[in-house]
Amino acid sequence: MKQPSDLPRLSIASLGGTVSMQARDRGGAVRPELGCDQQLANVPQLREMAQLELATLGLLPSASLGFVALLEVLAWARAEVERGAQGVILTQGTDSLEETAYFLDLLWPFDTPLVMTGAMRAASQPGSDGAANLLAAAQVALAPCSRGRGVLVLMNDQVHSADRVRKTASLAMAAFESPGCGPLGEVQEGAVVYRQPPVRREVLPLPQRTEHRVALLEACLDADVALLQAVRSLGYEGLVIAGFGAGHVSAGWAEVLDDLAPAMPVIVASRTGCGPTARATYGFAGAEIDLQAKGVHMAGLLCPRKCRMLLWLLIASGRQQQLPHWLPH
Repeated sequence: MKQPSDLPRLSIASLGGTVSMQARDRGGAVRPELGCDQQLANVPQLREMAQLELATLGLLPSASLGFVALLEVLAWARAEVERGAQGVILTQGTDSLEETAYFLDLLWPFDTPLVMTGAMRAASQPGSDGAANLLAAAQVALAPCSRGRGVLVLMNDQVHSADRVRKTASLAMAAFESPGCGPLGEVQEGAVVYRQPPVRREVLPLPQRTEHRVALLEACLDADVALLQAVRSLGYEGLVIAGFGAGHVSAGWAEVLDDLAPAMPVIVASRTGCGPTARATYGFAGAEIDLQAKGVHMAGLLCPRKCRMLLWLLIASGRQQQLPHWLPH
């Protein structure tokens, strides 16, 4: 048996979310109350696997997290790696997990795995999945085959890449998928099995500014143009549109974008949840050929919410001209 000093170092921090929630009264509403050390109380195996460094960085539902707070979380995680951590785990709420994972992945410069996980059932509910997800996240974070893969999301024994993972169900236990490609790998009997080797990664520099804003609007049937016309005057510096189908908007919206796209970066993504935007198929007003001629960027495989974070970080470092390079097709 390994002595504690021989074990790898694993740093774990909690941001809040369902994994930290419990009800004060039987049958009552659950709220974030459990710090990181309390979450680990039901996973005693972790102390046999690694030397643990624990931190409670917040007790928030994940909808209340923000970009500046995530930069503080990133600073903590970077410091842990620089102090010798061989893996880092963050627990948080699942509502925004797909977004925070991608945000951090764009800025994570290490081969050291950063694994994010959470729970679909609160700690006080029967069948809570928090402890199992924590154990599997540790197995992923400490596995040598996880190195060089950036930020990973572990839920329900599946390992997902930060750029493709989506929460596709509101309450189901199997709420996370990577539409169109499936998970990167799985945890099987405590071992991590990946379907392909790691790929070369690029990361962005840390933001030089944080006060700027990027708007996200969804195209829908018979939508007026009032909000679209107001985006620039409201001080937004970029715009993402969740478009119909393969990345389409109405003819009325296309007319407004003809004036807006030269003034700020505009991305049109697909609101469908699976599949890329088109590039050269449809030629009507508001379709991808028309939009690109107006200077609009097509998102490719990136979902609208992740497009917003990518654009925010590019603007933050003065690299918005590199947007086409970062949009996956």
